[in-house]
Amino acid sequence: MTLPADFLRQAQLLIPPARRFDDPLSTLAFGTDASFYRLIPKLVIRVESEAEVIALLKLAQASRVPVTFRAAGTSLSGQAISDSVLLVLGDNWNGREIRQHGAQIRLQPGVIGAQANAWLAPFGRKIGPDPASINACKIGGIVANNASGMCCGTAQNTYHTLAGLRLVLADGTCLDTEEPASVAAFRTRHAHLLGHLARLGRETRANTELAARIRHKYRLKNTTGLSLNALVDFDEPLDILSHLLVGSEGTLGFISAVTYDTVHDHPHKASALIVFPDVETCCNAVTVLKQQPVAAVELLDRRSLRSVQDKPGMPAFVRALSDNACALLIEARAASQPLLHEQLAQIMTALAPFPVEKQVDFSEDPVENARLWAIRKDTFPAVGAVRQTGTTVIIEDVTFPVEQLAIGVRRLIELFDKHRYDEAILFGHALEGNLHFVFTQGFNSPAEVARYQAFMDDVAELVAVEFGGSLKAEHGTGRNMAPFVEKEWGTDAYQLMWQLKRLLDPNGILNPDVVLSDDPQIHLKNLKPLPAADDIVDKCIECGFCEPVCPSKGLTLSPRQRIVIWRDIQARKRNGEDTTALERDYHYQGIDTCAATGLCAQRCPVGINTGELVKKLRSQQAHHDKAAGWLASHFKTALQGARFTLHAANGARMLLGAPRLAKWSASLSKASAGRVPQWTPAMPQPEQAIRLSAPIHDARPRVVYLAACVSRVMGPAIGDREQSSLLDKTRHLLEKAGYQVVFPDDQDTLCCGQPFASKGYTEQADAKRTELLNALLKASRGGLDPIYCDTSPCTLRLAQDLADTRLDLYDPVRFIRTHLLDKLTFTPQQEAVAVHVTCSTQHLGESQALIELARRCSVNVVIPEGIHCCGFAGDKGFTTPELNAHALRPLKDAVQHCNEGISTSRTCEIGLSHHSGIDYHSLVYLVDRVTQPRRI
Repeated sequence: MTLPADFLRQAQLLIPPARRFDDPLSTLAFGTDASFYRLIPKLVIRVESEAEVIALLKLAQASRVPVTFRAAGTSLSGQAISDSVLLVLGDNWNGREIRQHGAQIRLQPGVIGAQANAWLAPFGRKIGPDPASINACKIGGIVANNASGMCCGTAQNTYHTLAGLRLVLADGTCLDTEEPASVAAFRTRHAHLLGHLARLGRETRANTELAARIRHKYRLKNTTGLSLNALVDFDEPLDILSHLLVGSEGTLGFISAVTYDTVHDHPHKASALIVFPDVETCCNAVTVLKQQPVAAVELLDRRSLRSVQDKPGMPAFVRALSDNACALLIEARAASQPLLHEQLAQIMTALAPFPVEKQVDFSEDPVENARLWAIRKDTFPAVGAVRQTGTTVIIEDVTFPVEQLAIGVRRLIELFDKHRYDEAILFGHALEGNLHFVFTQGFNSPAEVARYQAFMDDVAELVAVEFGGSLKAEHGTGRNMAPFVEKEWGTDAYQLMWQLKRLLDPNGILNPDVVLSDDPQIHLKNLKPLPAADDIVDKCIECGFCEPVCPSKGLTLSPRQRIVIWRDIQARKRNGEDTTALERDYHYQGIDTCAATGLCAQRCPVGINTGELVKKLRSQQAHHDKAAGWLASHFKTALQGARFTLHAANGARMLLGAPRLAKWSASLSKASAGRVPQWTPAMPQPEQAIRLSAPIHDARPRVVYLAACVSRVMGPAIGDREQSSLLDKTRHLLEKAGYQVVFPDDQDTLCCGQPFASKGYTEQADAKRTELLNALLKASRGGLDPIYCDTSPCTLRLAQDLADTRLDLYDPVRFIRTHLLDKLTFTPQQEAVAVHVTCSTQHLGESQALIELARRCSVNVVIPEGIHCCGFAGDKGFTTPELNAHALRPLKDAVQHCNEGISTSRTCEIGLSHHSGIDYHSLVYLVDRVTQPRRI
């Protein structure tokens, strides 16, 4: 199928080329979501406004072109992919309006769920839905899938906390249920549609058997099919319409804004892990807990506990549990500590009659609770991490009536055994009878597909028919369960859903074959391959959790997409196909524009660092070993050359003027494919080599100061109000705190190796790192003295896999918080300060400490939202400046009321200063300015 020429022509007039994608690399990258299906779209459009959505839907309607909407693409059932036109949310869907001191919040669909909760946190509120993907999924997807989660249950999902909706129907009509003028216009122009909805509601409520079935189904967690409860819960057709859109998975319309009634986020929490001797006892305890003041109860069967029992931090007893053991992870929350203690006593009294095999008592310690919840959160990735390469991880979620949970668990386990899913694990939100089961599945042979088909047929019969449960509790119907909707709901309800679909989308252009499909085999088609690509990334389950922290997402590829494309390239090569064109495009999109900072690994459920793959690919293309070797051996000369280059740039600025130099250097950098760095007004002046005075041996404690090579070369920019070098400022601060500052010998020859590693020259990088560590060992008198490194990326490079435990390495944040707080008196300034937490600071675990130090120094601290990595990435800000610009595109607006910014990486500060309009400096400048020696 090709798209109609008229549609393409009109779309080209409407959307600029930079936001239209039809090339093989881009369509493949966007053809992947978190599910185990793949469809390659003919056209991908990044939409930036509601007006664009309306215009595109009108074009699609006229040409009968199917359209699918995509938010974050973390959905698991195949609802966010298309072989036609895929509309992906761009940057401009992040609006919010907090009302009534947080009691309500109005959100656009591009807001990440966790960000909404961050905005609400100062009010002690949060949105009701709490899906496991909340750090990555977006509001549009949360609403469209009626997502829930561990604490949400059914009472706090979107359907039950919906206060208003702004939507666009298939014909391009817009309705805002909170705007009287919009409602009045809609009532006039769509009286027939509203009348039809009102009639369907009356008929459904009058059909007592069907109405009772609908109420029963939604007593349970249920996202199978369309939200028929809207027809029995409401008689006002506008209410019916807005609630039908919830959980419709983009099949009935586009959601452009939603207003939530928020819920309390109680500050006092406690968690316990209680292990029962068998499933029956465990599930009987759940029935009792449903009447108790618990916020969450997660069930973990023995298989799931076994999958994580060897992970660091697991309680030792987990390994020794009996074969039939079954655990509950329980959390209670309260507005006050006394109330929480009352609740805990009540819960334990209720559980007293049940035999317990092992338990971890309730704890209010956040660290201990995080360790307990890690048991639950690590189960899914644990299965993914051990799966055979080429197979996929499937996570299904079903609901049994909670009173039948025990027998339901037993019967599911029997199905695992029957179909030989020996690695399958089972866990879930026990209070709702909602169970997730995770298993690995290959789709590489007809026999494997047939095994999956037989298993799903049995699951559908067991859950939907025998127990009257739901086949999709919270993950949405998608393609995965579309063939089973009628089996679960019955013919009357199923046909009612089709009536609603045809009423709201008469030409069937919205996300066809999702939720409702005429194809009984749709769940067995377009199954996604996961071919081997590289050991570094073969465990990737393509969930997309990595994407929010990637600086190149939206410019080129995200980590998930990098892996998708590399997998495809490797599979094509094995098939003997010519991949030259694809690899050429991938070189820029996948390799050149990757910051390779590894933040993706922190979000990845299986710990994949896509940056490591990129570094490996760079090393395979690094063909200047002799030049790299010469630079490593003559590093002092290289630094002198770098200083000379900065001198020359400074001279060119004085000769040509800053605007002309910036323009000319941008053109030259582009023409040289980044080999000539781009000059900006934030470019540093050259720093002089370290001027060492004769060492003074006195009683002061010593600290070895390792000045990073960038600190030794790059001074302040010419327009920076701070003209003291980082070297002088750091030495002054350390001496003010009572330290004797010493330097390693021959410091200008030393380097941690990061510049070589980032270019793929691993051998030279490792040699420089070893040379520096030896110099530090000598300078610190065998590890007797602490070592202060003034740049966090270099600290991270040295600290990773450090075998020599004698070396006591510190980045600026850790050294100041551990060694200087008791030696200095802080007088916070009134001026606002912006804080940039570098990638390396995050990896070092010092993010919150940096923020807290900033708050000691200023009464007004700003942490820009949505910036996780600045994209400067060593020298990428010079050679690939578009990456830095893209990563920092929201920065200027975020820091407009700040006088300065702080960070812990000199190169990052160049890009931050350039794109923010304020000067960014090392944390040291701020600390030095607001402190005095503490009087003893």
